[in-house]
Amino acid sequence: MARNKPCAMKLRLLHEEKSNRRVPAWVVQKTGKRVTRQPHQRNWHRTSLKE
Repeated sequence: MARNKPCAMKLRLLHEEKSNRRVPAWVVQKTGKRVTRQPHQRNWHRTSLKE
């Protein structure tokens, strides 16, 4: 990927990076381990982003 990216692509990549986090520990504790994983979690190797 090019080093110089358009601003719109940078914003998309930033959003995807920020949303790819695990569920906070307090949420797991509050829900009694019913919520343990995030539905939008993505692995950099398995799935690629649309660009």
